[in-house]
Amino acid sequence: MTAADRASRPVHVWWARLADAHPGLVGLLDPVEIGRYETTVDHDNRRRFLAGCAVSRVVLGELLGLPPADVPLRRVCPRCGGPHGKVTLDVPAGGAHPDVRFSVSHSGDVIGLAVCHGADVGLDVEDGTGTDVEKVAPRVLTDRELAALHARPPAERTAAFLRYWTRKESALKAVGVGLRVPLRRLEVSDPELPPAVLSWPEQMESRHEVRMADTVVGATHPASVSVTGTAEVTLVRHDTSAMLRTWR
Repeated sequence: MTAADRASRPVHVWWARLADAHPGLVGLLDPVEIGRYETTVDHDNRRRFLAGCAVSRVVLGELLGLPPADVPLRRVCPRCGGPHGKVTLDVPAGGAHPDVRFSVSHSGDVIGLAVCHGADVGLDVEDGTGTDVEKVAPRVLTDRELAALHARPPAERTAAFLRYWTRKESALKAVGVGLRVPLRRLEVSDPELPPAVLSWPEQMESRHEVRMADTVVGATHPASVSVTGTAEVTLVRHDTSAMLRTWR
């Protein structure tokens, strides 16, 4: 392991709230994003999408030295080729910022953007309000995780389940497979232990090295960040609410 591997890798995470989404942000979107925004029926989902796009464009625009509307974001579904896949930066390999990687997540009234240099990153945040843990947990947790969850007092199970969930989704996002792999085939450490992947799903062609960090947004939304590689993750938190209010 090199000194660079042992060093801490900073991941900057910007958080916004649903209330930060306002019509003035629509002007930052590209035509594909505007089309998706206008055809999303659910009002809150429209606002989440708008805030996620706006945060991505404003933050990445500052990094690239570009107006937010000119940030070259690209969405291509790996299965059908449609414009709804994981969003990436469409910058040349030899460009000034080829190593900027990012991940967007939203749940409830929280929207997050994680940005990392030189490694792939995955962010997941969960609200959990109204989650039927007894019903959902068997679809998300391995048998061993499920047994550990049920060994906890009932009052502790929702928080523990959400921590399992955020770790799993962030890890799968970081390695680029997302929810194409069942969550219950991925095993992570107990919520009371440092975050780590214990075993990858058998159907994945290769195993990956990832490091994780946990956080909580506003005391109500657990979140996890995963980064490929062996460097330990250090989270640097930013609040984008004031920044988004300037784009009216």
